[in-house]
Amino acid sequence: MVFSCARIVGLCAVPLMTVACIGAEIDEESEELVGEDQSAIISENGNLPNALQANGLNLNGLNLNGLNLNALNPASLSTNALASIKNPGPNGALSRELMRYLVSCALRPDQTFSFSWTDSAGVVRTEAYRGDLGMAHWWATGGIANDTYVQRQITACIAARTNWYGTHVTISLRNSESSMSSSPSERAAYTVREGAFWGNLFASAPYVRACYSPTGVARARQLQRDCAAGHLSVDPATGATTVQQCGPMTIVGSCDAVCNRVDTNAGFYAGCLENPATSAWVRTDVVVTSFLTP
Repeated sequence: MVFSCARIVGLCAVPLMTVACIGAEIDEESEELVGEDQSAIISENGNLPNALQANGLNLNGLNLNGLNLNALNPASLSTNALASIKNPGPNGALSRELMRYLVSCALRPDQTFSFSWTDSAGVVRTEAYRGDLGMAHWWATGGIANDTYVQRQITACIAARTNWYGTHVTISLRNSESSMSSSPSERAAYTVREGAFWGNLFASAPYVRACYSPTGVARARQLQRDCAAGHLSVDPATGATTVQQCGPMTIVGSCDAVCNRVDTNAGFYAGCLENPATSAWVRTDVVVTSFLTP
């Protein structure tokens, strides 16, 4: 599938084309289906890295570990979670952006998550987030607390759609799930394998990991997609170039070193080491691989 993103702050594009970006401004317009293929979706990105940090989401109540116990609808949210997405300040904007991506990954296009909040000027704002992929469409009425597979799928979906900048970039996301299948035309257009994403933001100790495809690093950075390869930063004192992590994500290195075979048809990684720092054997197959245009 194909997505288009602008920016996600604090949190974190099966074959799915997604625009992945992170930047300074958050565009909260609704997403629209586009393209010839029904699986082609234009979606906006956000500045999710900051939203995932403890000083953003978690302390404001939209704690994913607690959220998974409830249905993904406003009426079932905890008092703290509801207050988080209604917060008129910067943290509220991050929480709403994260919620929008959760809904996009989890619910179907015919499902929406709607609520109202009042901004700092006293103006009532109405939000209506539409689902896209339907990875856990039943979450609209029931929890996913006991389904770690779904938790991992949603985590990988969100992580792959996160970007350091607020730049719009269209990406193709792929894995073995039918909701992330890709068409021949999509695979022909998005040939640069960028990297892979996995983890579980709903676990008692949330984590997100990423790796980069060596052949895609230059193109990713050219398009300002740094969450797989790492964000390049120049030390003003020494002039030395350093590589920074993308928010709470842990970049574990080259996908060629930590992931196993790639799918012969769609080119996604079949699985990667769960945590290379602790085991060279334990793998996860709940991985989303992102692709870029050449």
